[in-house]
Amino acid sequence: MKINSRIYVAGHRGLVGSAILRNLREKGYTNLITRTHHELDLMDTQGVSAFFEKESPEYVFLAAAKVGGIKANNTYRAQFIFENLQIQNNVIHRAYVNKVKKLLFLGSSCVYPKNAPQPIKEEYLLTGELEYTNEPYAIAKIAGMRMCESYNLQYGTDFISVMPTNLYGYNDNYSLENSHVLPAMIRKIYLCHALEMGRIDEVIDDLLRHETPGISHDSDPDEVLKYLMRHGIETEKQGPDLKVSIKLWGSGNPFREFLWSDDMADACVYLMENYSFKNLLDRTGHNEKDIVRNTHINIGTGSDITIRELAELVKKVVGFKGDIYFDASQPDGTFRKLLDVTKLTQLGWKYKMSLEEGIHKAFQHYIARN
Repeated sequence: MKINSRIYVAGHRGLVGSAILRNLREKGYTNLITRTHHELDLMDTQGVSAFFEKESPEYVFLAAAKVGGIKANNTYRAQFIFENLQIQNNVIHRAYVNKVKKLLFLGSSCVYPKNAPQPIKEEYLLTGELEYTNEPYAIAKIAGMRMCESYNLQYGTDFISVMPTNLYGYNDNYSLENSHVLPAMIRKIYLCHALEMGRIDEVIDDLLRHETPGISHDSDPDEVLKYLMRHGIETEKQGPDLKVSIKLWGSGNPFREFLWSDDMADACVYLMENYSFKNLLDRTGHNEKDIVRNTHINIGTGSDITIRELAELVKKVVGFKGDIYFDASQPDGTFRKLLDVTKLTQLGWKYKMSLEEGIHKAFQHYIARN
């Protein structure tokens, strides 16, 4: 990519897209193209076609997607598969039709089998059963990866797929209903801490900023506490004080790997600047007569942590003093999905942000937004 190349970042307001846009700006790229969902619905085939014809982007980062945590994935199964397929089909195909020089497609580590050997190598894709709770989303992402690979092989395009691990950072989704594990944990533990410090008004303000149904400045504190209890935040009056605890989904025993979103963005831009599908193909030892599969690249840290350990780390950063419990009757999801990042490391890139420092930055950013 050149400094003045026309670069389209799809999904620039989300966690992933905003980090990529930030990275490109920091590196001096000047011709960046963005559209809000209101300006361009990526599920609208005709709208996407008209956009590509008008703007003629040379490079595309496809970071737009319908995403959510385990509860959202399992509840809105039809929406997760339909909307993601529609978005990526429209963007990838129009990138081909309009002769985009290079496209980077963002997948997800949930595409791998739930019982894959650890750490997970790229070649483990489609070697076993997927985790049921997010299977529709995973299937959509697998389709996008194979679509990129297939267009490269049939049409000679240069479409790269990357598989980021669990991401967190600025502009994350902190919804109590459908966020991923780490932002949900940060917000819930923050609310617990505010309650134990007697700052009920701060809790109400937080709920109002997130447009919580049934909550207003005039809400009775007891009603607020009842609402929070539905999300695992439990309180018990002890004289003038409140004893606050939190109940989190699952056993707390599964392992998860987490990557700071700005590190992920840096890896994506690095790959777009330095590597192409042909380069990656050559490195795998493929030739034209081979069956070509799994040319995607894992992006992660190569280390993980249990959900229980993660909760204690967030508790430490936030300053919460109460107890954390786990509800083992709720699903855990995949027990472990640590990515093997050997391929990415060999290509010359490594993450920078430690997990504790990243959680501290994410928490401070959340507080500042409040």
